[in-house]
Amino acid sequence: MTTRIVELRQGILKKNDELARGLRQRFTSAGVLVLNLVSSPGTGKTAFLERTLRDLLARGSRAAALVGDLETDNDARRLAASGAPVRQINTHGICHLEAEMVAKHLEGWDLAGLDYLFIENVGNLVCPSSYDLGEAVRVALLSVTEGEDKPLKYPTLFNSADAAVITKIDLAGPCEFDREAALKNIRAIRPGIRVFETSAKTGAGMAEWLEYLKELRVRHAGS
Repeated sequence: MTTRIVELRQGILKKNDELARGLRQRFTSAGVLVLNLVSSPGTGKTAFLERTLRDLLARGSRAAALVGDLETDNDARRLAASGAPVRQINTHGICHLEAEMVAKHLEGWDLAGLDYLFIENVGNLVCPSSYDLGEAVRVALLSVTEGEDKPLKYPTLFNSADAAVITKIDLAGPCEFDREAALKNIRAIRPGIRVFETSAKTGAGMAEWLEYLKELRVRHAGS
């Protein structure tokens, strides 16, 4: 039975990886930079993305989002208030997004008309780590309310991430957040990773994050 489960999982991941490669080629051809945002529930991922979309649009960038959730379109409606095009993906119990889900929800979308496409993954630190969505950049988010040892408990996600974002930094004091310990743990798992300390509420760290996105966009366009 165990062997059969392993074989089935390997088959699913192989199919997903093949679809993800096709998506990556499609995104590259369209010239859109795709970022996959992954975190646990309650990290403030939606608030962070909402602020990001608003700030990008204010700068004249063309940005959109795909939002993954088990049920409801609450986050999608919230993000759409930013003025960016948003589509909801309901997984109906599945704890992660898959390349096939992303592909289905891109139908009829003019990707060439976008500079950035953000994929807000389902709130989970385990399953999304194994599924490539064709993104150019994977971002792991950690809030000051979660504890500094999250990277050590969930190393696969942070090890596979291209950047890390610490959210709700405005609450660091009341939460007695140990900033140095968090940074040490993140970099122990992924040496050299870019880390951004942000607050969607106050705007702290957002300028640095947006500059990073701009750099990625330029680099991506030239590749």
